[in-house]
Amino acid sequence: MTRLAILLLLTITAYGAQGQNAVPAPPELPAKAYLLIDANSGQVIVEHNADQQLPPASLTKMMTAYVLAEEINAGRVSEEDMVRVSENAWSQNPIFRGSSLMWIEPGKDVSIADLQRGIVISSGNDATLAVAEHIAGTEAVFAEMMNNSAKKLGMDSSHYVNSHGLPDPAHKTSARDLAKLAKAMINDHPEQYKIYKELEFTYNNIRQYNRNTLMLSDSSVDGIKTGHTEEAGFCLVASAQRSDMRLISVVLGSASTKTRKKETAALFNYGFHFYETRTAYGAGAELGAPRVWMGLQDHVSVGVREKVVLTLPRGSHEKLETELELIPELMAPLALGDRVGTAHLTLDGETLKEVPVVVLSPVEEAGFFARLWDRVLMFITELFSAV
Repeated sequence: MTRLAILLLLTITAYGAQGQNAVPAPPELPAKAYLLIDANSGQVIVEHNADQQLPPASLTKMMTAYVLAEEINAGRVSEEDMVRVSENAWSQNPIFRGSSLMWIEPGKDVSIADLQRGIVISSGNDATLAVAEHIAGTEAVFAEMMNNSAKKLGMDSSHYVNSHGLPDPAHKTSARDLAKLAKAMINDHPEQYKIYKELEFTYNNIRQYNRNTLMLSDSSVDGIKTGHTEEAGFCLVASAQRSDMRLISVVLGSASTKTRKKETAALFNYGFHFYETRTAYGAGAELGAPRVWMGLQDHVSVGVREKVVLTLPRGSHEKLETELELIPELMAPLALGDRVGTAHLTLDGETLKEVPVVVLSPVEEAGFFARLWDRVLMFITELFSAV
């Protein structure tokens, strides 16, 4: 490829003068690991030990709920399905002693809709096992489904051996992986994600409250999950939406419920105050019309296939530049969607994002004499460029 120095200054309307001061360093938190990302662009705003493998505790249930949402979306499971509770999934199973429970009983039927809330709101270990057995037959097979989903989502630091998160040496994940999982749940299953915002759930005449108490003090927070074991410490994955910007925060290994809440609030306040989400280009936006040879047209429309979203320091969008790197000597025929280069979006010389540049309108091959004439022109062009 040769680099075509086409600099396109993005003229996106500003929200107002934000000043040109540099963004200050992010807060340093005492948690073992933490991460803050933009849910739309996927860009990382703050990170610390984000790839360190750590025990996830009840954050495991995020994957259990995600697999369940995938099964519902595929039509293999319905929220109206009734699940017969096994002895293994009984709340009085000794392995669950002292842990969070939905309080289901063996031999009784429970709906998938109730079990979903038992997982998400009550954080019931019994509910997760009931769902695992209903979907996969055994928890071991369900764990394979969890690992397959993790692989699909690019969660390279995660390995699941159970559906609930009770300690096991081989049961690990990372802050980055949990952010990927939260992003997938929010974007791929918005209806299922709404359950995470419900503040309470009553089953068997037992009312339980959502453990994500940050939702009570910050109305922009609408999910997603807490976790705690002695090994994992206090953990919280949360998401918040303010205006058109959504952030996802992950805090692992905090000292207490109060501390994980304060640490998460600090990350959100930093991200929302100093950054903004911008749509650089809409889906199908044209970035150029380079010369094409051997075609019925002399030029081809090229641009981006999907919407390009960036996370930028507030007030810096006017300095955003796009540089196109295109294949030299484009030849017809060119089909709709053919990749012909890369767009490099930069700010102050730093590349923020690279996106494929594709053909937006097809170009058919020209007839014999037109192609012959183009070959003559190409020869002359190359001859003069070599001088």
